[in-house]
Amino acid sequence: MDRSTDLDIQELKMTREQYILATQQNNLPRPENAQLYPVGIYGWRKRCLYFFVLLLLVTMIVNLAMTIWILKVMNFTVDGMGNLRVTKKGIRLEGISEFLLPLYVKEIHSRKDSPLVLQSDRNVTVNARNHMGQLTGQLTVGAEAVEAQCKRFEVRASEDGRVLFSADEDEITIGAEKLKVTGTEGAVFGHSVETPHVRAEPSQDLRLESPTRSLIMEAPRGVQVSAAAGDFKATCRKELHLQSTEGEIFLNADSIRLGNLPIGSFSSSPSSSNSRQTVYELCVCPNGKLYLSPAGVDSTCQSSSSICLWS
Repeated sequence: MDRSTDLDIQELKMTREQYILATQQNNLPRPENAQLYPVGIYGWRKRCLYFFVLLLLVTMIVNLAMTIWILKVMNFTVDGMGNLRVTKKGIRLEGISEFLLPLYVKEIHSRKDSPLVLQSDRNVTVNARNHMGQLTGQLTVGAEAVEAQCKRFEVRASEDGRVLFSADEDEITIGAEKLKVTGTEGAVFGHSVETPHVRAEPSQDLRLESPTRSLIMEAPRGVQVSAAAGDFKATCRKELHLQSTEGEIFLNADSIRLGNLPIGSFSSSPSSSNSRQTVYELCVCPNGKLYLSPAGVDSTCQSSSSICLWS
């Protein structure tokens, strides 16, 4: 207790001495020529400070007005910006949207009651890449053509997913029930066409034609041409050849007619003989040419064989 009391007394003495010294200094006489300097900013410095503060205030007001205007024009809301809406399932765009840079998305679909339209001034290109960034498929819709670049191109039916058309490097497959070509020039194939059946439409004729070259029909096990309810005609300008290398040529019909065969004669006046002759004998030259000879009691082919010299 004594020690703490002594400390308090010493502090009171020191405070008293400081007060006396401060009072004595204030009572000292001041020199007459002492100058007083004002503290603060005055003059042109003060005006410049006020100008900068005013300019800063105007800039803040303009920035605030521009921010409010941009928010109003861009239609910023809590859900998104303008036609862009941010939903739980992703981003939703309404109306016409324009993209100036590449767009990377996982899925694009339209509303249930409206179609999806992709429009460009030049072309629309859809690329597919693998995990390494390599191009695996490309679909380009241009002003002159639609190009697809991929390993295999398929068109499937919407109902059962059946392949209607597929194309790759090896073959092109058409899975539709009927392939119909309505062009006036028909279909042009640069190479062979393999099909088990060629059939025309009902009530229409089937015509196979080669305008400038030959038409060849080949089959290792036979070629069959049948007309169940009509005629079969083979017409040519020069020669018609029927050839069998190992078998025979068999003509089976109720009647076989060979028209425009030459008629051989051995009389001095063939015109008068032909007017009365009604029965002829069919003769064959050594080169296979057929001709008619007026029938007699015996064969007259030898007598009319002079016609073979003309061929």
